[in-house]
Parts: sequence; structure tokens; C-alpha cells
Amino acid sequence: MLTAILAAFLGGIILNVMPCVFPVISLKALSLLKHHERPGAARAEGLAFLAGVVVTMLLLAGVLFALRAAGTSIGWGFQLQSPVVIAILALIMLAAALNLLGVFEVGLSVQRVGQVSGNRGGLWGSALTGALAIVVATPCTAPFMASAVGYAVVQPPVVGLAVFLSLALGFAAPFTLISFFPALGRRLPRSGAWMVRLKQALAFPMLGAVAWLVWVADRQGGAAALATLLACAVLLSCAAWLYGIAQQRHMLGRSHKVLYVVTALFVVLVAAPLTTLTTVATSESQVADVASTPWTPQTVAAEKGKGKAIFVNFTASWCITCQVNERTTLSTAAVKEAMAKSGAIYMIADSTKYNPDVDDALSEFGRGGLPLYVVYPANGGKPVVLPQVLTPSIVINALNQASGNKA
Repeated sequence: MLTAILAAFLGGIILNVMPCVFPVISLKALSLLKHHERPGAARAEGLAFLAGVVVTMLLLAGVLFALRAAGTSIGWGFQLQSPVVIAILALIMLAAALNLLGVFEVGLSVQRVGQVSGNRGGLWGSALTGALAIVVATPCTAPFMASAVGYAVVQPPVVGLAVFLSLALGFAAPFTLISFFPALGRRLPRSGAWMVRLKQALAFPMLGAVAWLVWVADRQGGAAALATLLACAVLLSCAAWLYGIAQQRHMLGRSHKVLYVVTALFVVLVAAPLTTLTTVATSESQVADVASTPWTPQTVAAEKGKGKAIFVNFTASWCITCQVNERTTLSTAAVKEAMAKSGAIYMIADSTKYNPDVDDALSEFGRGGLPLYVVYPANGGKPVVLPQVLTPSIVINALNQASGNKA
């Protein structure tokens, strides 16, 4: 248990540099710059971010344990298996980007619209940033984190929650500790007009996250889900624009309340179509460019020990680490050639949409989340679990060993 708690803490720290969290890091960085001359405010926001991370992590873990206790086979990152959650996250990211671009402001008095400065809403903003970071980051699995989460999800809830709490503390530790050291803040440049430009520039990583989530929505729900999400994005953008106009009119002492009502109507129009999203449409193969066989436990059992190695890729469209591995390793010419020479059977276990068989397999291998790469030897021996971050040489050597070929 202590080993799992320590591994979870280290994995949480490393999770900060995983690509899943990059868009939200921009919000954390802006918050730190905003208060570099006010150490007390920086410390308060650091604690608020910590609270948002911890509370959200424990809520997600609590839902996970409750569903598993009810007999549902799900793994960590289960929230991104829902197209509704994907759509909501995409719209939240879009709203954050529009806010950073200055289309509207949140938590600022009318006298300070457009400025980058402290405000009473900053603590709530930091807490919500922590919550958003956890929801987006948890589907990715950092080194040390995989074994810890795999251990946690099969333990009693009290033990599992302790491991997830340690993961949350590790994830929040860097930003929270930096906010407690004023000496670091004094090394930052003085505030000025450049901060407004920086705020606008940081909107583009958020828009990149929106593009990724829209792609995931298309993979999960097909053209219907994509059209619904894009329509909602247009409506939300219009609502943000109207809200910004209302703020400006309020600042100038002009009539603005009607615009607030119209904005609220647009928000209702955004919310209504989200309930129609389903996971019915696409069954496209994953990015890897090699001939593949759909994975099922029965298919593996039927092919094991029959003279051919089996390479199983447990993946999902919402798992960024999976996508990076597929583009940098699994789809390379060297790996495809090794697959062909070894005669290995390549199987894809897709968890983009909820698949209880995949979650059961993750639990069997002691993993709580994706990615997972398993190689079954041609002679039917014990399967080998590969590292979560792949290189072509790792895969080629594993295939050669599983097939009995020389490296």
C-alpha cells in the first residue's frame, strides 16, 4: 500500500508534463503571473487549485468505486468514454479560450474589464481550473501512475481512495509549492501590456484541446455527434459574444439587461442538444497503419500458443499517449516490417467507447488505465507487458523475442 501511495504521488507530479494537461497548464501559468507581485494572493490561489484537484479526484474515484461495487466493469478515465462528457469539456475549453481572447470576462468588475489582475473570483477560478485539469488529465497515465492506479481499483474503497488522494496531491504539488515561494515570483517580469498579449496567446492551446475533443466526439458518435457539437460551439460562441457586449454596455452605463436574457436563452439552446448525443456510430480502426484484428478475450484464447506471437494494443481515441505511440512507433515502417517478418497477429482493443471486456483485461494485468501493450509469445508462454511510452526498438525486440527470432 505504501509503495502504491508513493508511486501515485510521483506519477501525479510527472502527470503535469504529459500532453493531456498542456492546455490547462496555460491557465495555471497565467494565474501565477497574475499575482507575482502579491504573494498572499498567489498562496491563496495555490491552495484553491489544490482543493479543486483533491475534491475532483476523490469525487471521480468515489464514482468509480461505487460503479464497480454495483457490478460495472470500468477503469480509470471512464468519464471520457461518454460523448456527453466529451462535448461538455470541449465547450468549457472553448469558453475558456474565448475568455482569454477577451470576448467576455469572468470575475472582473466593470472597471477592470480586459485587465489581467486579481479579483474576488480568483479563488473559485483556481479551484475550477484544478477540477478541469483532473478531469482532462486522468485518462492519461504517467510513469509510476499505472501500477498505482491498477492496484487502487482492485482494493477496498478506503485503500483505493488513499492512493487516489496521493495522486491528486502529487499532481497539485508543483503549482501549489511554487505559489508559496515569493522568491520565484520576484524573478518574473513586471506586469504590463505584454500580459494582455500573453493572455490572448494562451487561448490557442485551449483551442487545440477543443479540436482534439471534437475529433474524439466524431470517433465516438459519428457525424451526428460531430454536427451536434459544432452547432453547440457556434451557439456558445454567440452567447459569449453577447455577454461581452452586455458587460461593455454595463461599464458605459447603458441598458444591458436584455442582452443578459438573450445570452441565457442561447445557453439553454446549447444545453438541450447535448442530451441527444449517443455512442452509436463509428467503428473505424485506430491510427496504427498495420493490418489489425479486432480484439476480444475469445479471439486471444483461440490464437494463443499456435505458433504466432500476438501483439495487443489497448487504446482509445481520447488517450493522447496512445495516439503519440501509434504515430511515432506502431505506424513506423520498421515496426510494420517487424510485424510482417515475425508473422505476429496485431490486435486492437478499443476503449474509445465503453467496453467492459477491455476494463476487465486492464484489471487482470494490474493496470487501471490506458495505454497498455501486451505481447503473447508464439509458444503460449506468459504474456509480456511493454512500457507505456513506446519506441520502435522496444516493440521490435519484443516481437522478435515472442516469435523466437534473433534480435
